[in-house]
Amino acid sequence: MIMTLIVVCEVGFWVLLAGGLALRYLAKMPRTSVAVLLCEPLLEALLLVVTVIDLRNGAEPDWKHGLAAVYLGFSVAMGRWTVRWCDAWFAYRFAGGPRPAKAPAGGTARAVHEWRTAGRWVLAAALAIGLLQGGIRYVGGDGDVSSLRMWQQRMVWVIGINLIIALSYTLFPKKAGAAPSRR
Repeated sequence: MIMTLIVVCEVGFWVLLAGGLALRYLAKMPRTSVAVLLCEPLLEALLLVVTVIDLRNGAEPDWKHGLAAVYLGFSVAMGRWTVRWCDAWFAYRFAGGPRPAKAPAGGTARAVHEWRTAGRWVLAAALAIGLLQGGIRYVGGDGDVSSLRMWQQRMVWVIGINLIIALSYTLFPKKAGAAPSRR
C-alpha cells in the first residue's frame, strides 16, 4: 500500500503541477492556479499520515517506509524549486515569457550554482534522515529498523557526493568560456 501511495503522490505532483501551470498560462486563471498548486503539499501530508498509521498498526518497517521518508524529504526540499523551474519553462514555451537562464558555463558563477544545487540536495537528504530517525524512534526497540538505518546511510552518501561535486567546481573551476552545461 505504501509503495502504491508513493507512486500516486509522484504522479499527483506532476498532474497538479501541469494542471496549475495550464490554468495560469493557458486558461488565464492565476488564482485557481495557485489553489491547485497549493494542493501539492497535501499529497505529502497524506503520505506521511498513511505511513505513520501503517507503522502504528504494527507493520514492520521495511524499505518502503524508508522510501516514503526519503520521498517526503526530497519533495519538501526540491518541490518549490521544481515548481519555479517548471513555471519558468512553461511561461517561456506557452506564454511568451523570457527563456530561462542556463547554468553558468564556468568560473565562480558555476561554482556558486553547484553549491546552491548541493545545498538543495543536502537539505533533502537531511530532512529524509530526520524523518527516518523519527520512524526509528517511533518503532522503538521492539521492531527491526535496519531498513530505515540503511536509508539513512544512503542519504549520507547523497550528501557526500553532492558536496564533492560542488567542491570540485570550486577547486577545479572550468573557464567561463567553456562549453555550456546540459544541466
